[in-house]
Amino acid sequence: MSEPVEALLFDLGNVILDIDFKRTTSRWAAHAGCDPKALWKRYRPDDAYKQHERGQIDDAAYFTALRAMLEIDITDDQFLEGWNATFGGPITGVEEWIKPACAALPSYVFSNTNPAHEKYFRANYGELLKPFRTVFTSSGIGHRKPDREAFAYVVREMNVAPERVLFFDDASANVEGARAAGLQAVLVRSNADTLDALRPIIKP
Repeated sequence: MSEPVEALLFDLGNVILDIDFKRTTSRWAAHAGCDPKALWKRYRPDDAYKQHERGQIDDAAYFTALRAMLEIDITDDQFLEGWNATFGGPITGVEEWIKPACAALPSYVFSNTNPAHEKYFRANYGELLKPFRTVFTSSGIGHRKPDREAFAYVVREMNVAPERVLFFDDASANVEGARAAGLQAVLVRSNADTLDALRPIIKP
């Protein structure tokens, strides 16, 4: 039997905010004057991507790595504009559960992200995220999901036993990593999955 849930932890991308990197590569292709499908095939989350998300390299260094990977020569400002185009706004229906969930239990966000994206989502979606106690970012804590160290850091800061944290993420690797670290976890394929898991917690 699962332990009673004492805190909630949510991924940001595709749980709270719509994220689609094809929007990013399409914007870069427009700046570079090349085929967006070809650019998408060249793009991958490589070591530089992971270093960027751990805060080990800055935005400019990552954009330099992208020039080599993608074989395009656009400016840092153009990379940044495309980089932020990944955000498509709040997932439809999140307003149904954010405030009730945050009122029912201590609730937090944990995102694999980077300084540029963090600056963007805090500026543009700060009001939506306001009910959460803390938004943890991989670049801020120096650890990425699904690494055990990442979950250990976050639950320690939450001051809740891992087995009493219910975690939501759209990536199966992160859900598996959370469970390996002792958390309860839900794989989110749509907002309905989040709502279904939260109903026993936020019921009237």
